[in-house]
Amino acid sequence: MFGDHFYHKQIRNTVIAFGTIFNNVNIKRLDSSGNPIQTLRVPLSYSPKEKFLARLDAQQDLTGDDSKVAITLPRMSFEITGYSYDGTRKLNKNQKLGRVTTNADTTKLNTQFSPVPYNVSFQLNVFVANSDDGLQILEQILPFFQPDYTVTMILDNDIMDTKRDIPFILENVSYDDSYTGTLTSLRRIIYTLSFTAKIYLYGPISTSAIIKKVSADLYDNLAAGATGDGVGGTGPSRVERVTVQPNPTSADKDDTYTYTTTLEFFDDGLNYDEATGEDK
Repeated sequence: MFGDHFYHKQIRNTVIAFGTIFNNVNIKRLDSSGNPIQTLRVPLSYSPKEKFLARLDAQQDLTGDDSKVAITLPRMSFEITGYSYDGTRKLNKNQKLGRVTTNADTTKLNTQFSPVPYNVSFQLNVFVANSDDGLQILEQILPFFQPDYTVTMILDNDIMDTKRDIPFILENVSYDDSYTGTLTSLRRIIYTLSFTAKIYLYGPISTSAIIKKVSADLYDNLAAGATGDGVGGTGPSRVERVTVQPNPTSADKDDTYTYTTTLEFFDDGLNYDEATGEDK
């Protein structure tokens, strides 16, 4: 119904960018003298929060055979929780973006209508077994969001060569500590961070020819032989033509080139053929 297939991977790349922000969080554990005894890189995966909760609930006993395969903490997971249209960032939907093709055919122009603004909601979950691990993770994340962290993304490097600054906004931080249970039960502290990514979704790309020569004809306001009120004339007379084109005409957008302007003057419009646009 909508036409040809297109897929610019905007949402997929946004998910990758969001995960990349948090894929290098580390914690250090110290002994009683303050000396580091262990450094851990916190694992990160794309997974719903409920999946980890089910895994933790199924293996919360710290004794017996289950302890050998119990999930290890700390861990982090994230997921998309929703999409919403953002009318405050709406652009003129009839405006077109143009880029010269990057292949050998430099006579073609790729065009694309203005993108549509959408907000993508993310949820980052931090699972830890003790309070200090969770506080270390939080203090490595929160200072960078005031309340947003902006990532420059290359949205389309091959066709449209589009780059945009995508802000990831921290909306909320919640805390849950499951301190109830037996002494042999695994303690579970969960921090939930809610984010909003302000992205743009692009439509299909069309191809057209590049305009490399522009001509403008200038006419006299009075008709030939007319009086001041324009009565009794035969029509406006062309008096000048201005032609502008790049020099050399084979220049690409990244080449060094100048513009050549040609002026043609005409005594009257009687020798001008309207059908062909040339002098008779």
